[in-house]
Amino acid sequence: MCRIEGDMEERERRRRRWGLGVMGLKGTTLGDSRVEKLKSSVIFSGSRMKLWMIRATTMVLLWTCLVQMTTLGELWGPRVLKGWPCCFSQESAAALVVKSPLEVLARVLPPKRVYKNNGYLMVSCNGGLNQMRAAICDMVAIARYLNVTLIVPELDKTSFWADPSEFQDIFDVDNFIMSLRDEVRILRELPPRLKRRVQLGMIYTMPPISWSDISYYHNQVLPLIRKYKVVHLNRTDARLANNGQPLEIQKLRCRVNFSALKFTPQIEELGKKVIRLLRQKGPFMVLHLRYEMDMLAFSGCTQGCNKEEVEELTRMRYAYPWWKEKIINSDLKRRDGLCPLTPEETAFTLRALDIDPSIQVYIAAGEIYGGTRRMASLTAAYPNLVRKETLLEPSELRFFQNHSSQMAALDYLVSLESDIFVPTYDGNMAKVVEGHRRYLGFKKTILLDRKHLVDLIDQYNAGFLTWDEFSAAVKEAHAERMGNPTKRLVIPDRPKEEDYFYSNPWECLEPSNEDETSSSI
Repeated sequence: MCRIEGDMEERERRRRRWGLGVMGLKGTTLGDSRVEKLKSSVIFSGSRMKLWMIRATTMVLLWTCLVQMTTLGELWGPRVLKGWPCCFSQESAAALVVKSPLEVLARVLPPKRVYKNNGYLMVSCNGGLNQMRAAICDMVAIARYLNVTLIVPELDKTSFWADPSEFQDIFDVDNFIMSLRDEVRILRELPPRLKRRVQLGMIYTMPPISWSDISYYHNQVLPLIRKYKVVHLNRTDARLANNGQPLEIQKLRCRVNFSALKFTPQIEELGKKVIRLLRQKGPFMVLHLRYEMDMLAFSGCTQGCNKEEVEELTRMRYAYPWWKEKIINSDLKRRDGLCPLTPEETAFTLRALDIDPSIQVYIAAGEIYGGTRRMASLTAAYPNLVRKETLLEPSELRFFQNHSSQMAALDYLVSLESDIFVPTYDGNMAKVVEGHRRYLGFKKTILLDRKHLVDLIDQYNAGFLTWDEFSAAVKEAHAERMGNPTKRLVIPDRPKEEDYFYSNPWECLEPSNEDETSSSI
């Protein structure tokens, strides 16, 4: 029995010993396995890192290709896809190809002009929209001739209209800067170092002499710019002479006026809408009826006004110290043709010229002084009178309220596109629109001879002329005053009396038109 138990114990010991051996072998095997797994893990982690890097690199390459293809698609897509069957609406297709002005300009950008910069020119424009527009054209030409950097002009905010608009509120500033980069360097503001000097008052300010030759700026203004680095011209209207300037200067003035000075997209779009609404109903005429309170007070013209209105206009004239002429003989001024036509006189004139009574007449003006009472005869003769305020919703004009220059910009756009343009006074808008319409192909612009007209009207009202005689005389007087090709009237030493450059920039028109009828001196 004891032997049997001893054998069993011996077998148990052997079993345990072998078990431990097996376990030890397993432990060794497991230890090696962990090392192998660790090695495999390291190798696997390295493979994952490589795979991640390959994926990341691939994504970067794909993104780069996508950007390149998008750019090429903008350039070639519309042409390539033109013949493809399209599953988009016209609106969707238009949305796909719409590009910002900067993108468009980037592709047609003129080469940058390289020159030695002589300094910086700051300008503060004065007057209304078109007075400032012409001044900006002059200042660009002067900056280019002097090889100076022009800072984007500051617009008048202290005139009668007190319009707070900045340059970029009215004009497309990016188009202005980039479209002229081959002629003159234009910056939005001075470089920081010079800006600090100006803020400290270290700047030379002056009003240039009116109607000056370009040589005046070279001889008198350029030395000041070289000395002070920055010169500020604080009055810019009519500072460059109409005539006797180098041809390249005249052409640059036109380029600025007709190409660089575009209105903002918001103004352009609203102007197009007004034109579209008018065109839907047929031809239209724009009547620039300059019979607003400020014009009458300034000119002293009171024809047809009652006693209270005359007193009101006189008070207004004395209230503005920069309106130098205070005592004015209205009747004498009217007989000399220096007053805007009244609404009543305008109705007589349009009827005498046989303007169709059913034509749409767009009134490009502010509030007419005297209101409905003074407009009665014109409304009776031409019942289809419209204004931007009657064509557009109040919400569409809300943005432009109290911004007279922006409202004038709308009238400017409509005036350019009209079938007939008739200004009743030769103010800045009348002159600049006249010149622009000449540039667009000598569109019909009736330039009224006010001195002759008021004489004929007075004769008709006095019974000295029949209607047929009156009408024939008016037509004869204006047969050659329809915006026909002609050269400017030049009067040496009397620039204020000669024709304004911007009303007839004949140097910029088609060569075949330059040899047309010349005015006598």
